[in-house]
Amino acid sequence: MGLSCGIVGLPNVGKSTLFSALSSAKAEIGNFPFCTIEPNQAVVEVPDARLEIVHRHIQTNRVLPAVVKMIDIAGLVAGASEGEGLGNKFLSNIKECDAILHVVRCFGGEKVLREGAVDPLGDIEVIELELALADLETVRRNVERVAKKARLGDKEVIFQKEVFEKAVVALEEGKQLRACGWSKDECKALKPLFLMTMKPILYVANVADDDLEGEGEYAVQVAAHAKATASEWIPICGDLEAELRTMDEEERQMFMEELGVRKLGLDRLIQASYSLLGLRTYFTAGEKEIRAWTIHQGDTAPVGAGVIHSDFEKKFIRAEVYSVADLEEFATEAAVKSAGKLRTEGRDYVLQDGDICHFLLGS
Repeated sequence: MGLSCGIVGLPNVGKSTLFSALSSAKAEIGNFPFCTIEPNQAVVEVPDARLEIVHRHIQTNRVLPAVVKMIDIAGLVAGASEGEGLGNKFLSNIKECDAILHVVRCFGGEKVLREGAVDPLGDIEVIELELALADLETVRRNVERVAKKARLGDKEVIFQKEVFEKAVVALEEGKQLRACGWSKDECKALKPLFLMTMKPILYVANVADDDLEGEGEYAVQVAAHAKATASEWIPICGDLEAELRTMDEEERQMFMEELGVRKLGLDRLIQASYSLLGLRTYFTAGEKEIRAWTIHQGDTAPVGAGVIHSDFEKKFIRAEVYSVADLEEFATEAAVKSAGKLRTEGRDYVLQDGDICHFLLGS
């Protein structure tokens, strides 16, 4: 679906380290500001244990997981909205993303250069202020753009102007637009502006290797801020995750057992990013391949079929549907059908997370 998460934060908070671990790519990592200039991009597989369940019961040639694009964006500094640092370039990269992963430094020590003390809330404030100032300029410019047409009495444009003015007030009050409770129609009016403070956000507390659960002073501050802004957060030790990714499977498992780590933090991060985008997964399964397909929550069966190929949405007739849980219980598709769990659904059916589908299409 081409959905993407932009990894943002101040310089030298661990963005590129996390990106390299996520993607197994070699993003440039340096102990100096603006180590990343051009954004690094990688398509990252979404871990999903249900794929193995399906594969256990249906033999196939290949198994393909869902994916999300991760983009490592240059570090932001105060004044970016006015062009400081790589300001304008950085902000345009964020506008193109569907969601934001905001990496915040929550580790001490002198390993990574930094002016002043570690200050997670101060760092968050710098980023969010710059995004808000850039959005404020965008919205004010669009208020001016629609003002003349609004005076001519165009109802749709009048509504746009009212929504844009409401956004101006919120931003001037220091609010992030995502927290303002917009109606569906208001969101539709704001969507073409690609406002950064409207994008869903996940705070990533980059912790030290002695605070993997995020219970230390700095991580707790990030958690409290996320709760206060109705956002999500996750603790990750970027250095540890990057080291784990370089190990073979057996060595990694032994090391994780020694540390008492049950699951890679990056797997949790990828799954949280997927959820942040409001995404769900359905599956197709056959002899050629088992594949996870990405949809938005609330998508109907024809829309889901259209993810496979755009023509499928128009040619959709009906879908045969059962769940991964059904397959796990009855072991074969034939047994699922005999048990009455295989359903025939029409155009109005809303796909559920974990559905396994066969689509019947017209010519």
